[in-house]
Amino acid sequence: MSAGDQTWPDGTQTLGRGLCLLQAVSEGHRSLPALMTHAGYTRSTTQRLVAALVQGRWLRQMPGDTYFLGPRFLELAQHAQEDNPIAVVARPILRELGLKSRDTIHLGIRVENDVLYLDKVNGQRGLEMRSRIGQRMPLALTGVGRALLLDDTKSEWRRLYRDATEKGTSPDLWLERMHTYRNTGCVFDLEDNETGIHCVAAPLRDARGCIVAAISIASAAVYLPRARMEELSPMVLNAAEAISRQMGWKGLTHEIA
Repeated sequence: MSAGDQTWPDGTQTLGRGLCLLQAVSEGHRSLPALMTHAGYTRSTTQRLVAALVQGRWLRQMPGDTYFLGPRFLELAQHAQEDNPIAVVARPILRELGLKSRDTIHLGIRVENDVLYLDKVNGQRGLEMRSRIGQRMPLALTGVGRALLLDDTKSEWRRLYRDATEKGTSPDLWLERMHTYRNTGCVFDLEDNETGIHCVAAPLRDARGCIVAAISIASAAVYLPRARMEELSPMVLNAAEAISRQMGWKGLTHEIA
């Protein structure tokens, strides 16, 4: 079954097909033939929908008839970031955390098997990290992602680790570290996702006590060695607790010296 071969509610087929093409472009299907193959639409249908999306600024047409997401998405992303209640609550505390640490601060939520970066406070050390708002990364490979998984089952941990790593890679050490992180409530990323980058992450909880997001301090290993990661853990936990309480969480307070 092709990506576009699905049943849409009455009167929404054109909308559904347009959304399918937008999703295809976001996944890297840039040319008209690639979009036709991925979605399973005829050339005339694909051309008509793509032309409408370009006219509406949802797509950008580049030289060589290749397509990229258009400026309307950037506008919507900005509005979505500003309107997301977690981002709104967290932003002042994230900025304060960035000022205190001088390192890069991330806020992420879970989207399927990935972490979606919802907000980012750039560091003050002249270090440009590759992460960006709207980017998705495998949960099992990032500090923020693993913080989102602390309440999950061991079998779910195994599945996500298996899907994110090379076939045959043993999860034993990774699972052992996850158990430690669950006990401390704080996750360490020791170049697991990006060579030379460390981070300290902690989950955010809502009024039900469920993990709904996670935050992290990240920097180059030279600025964030293991000893400093230990020192910053209370700061990250305090910030995560402050945000969680503003979202209604009433859990135990961390006793931090």
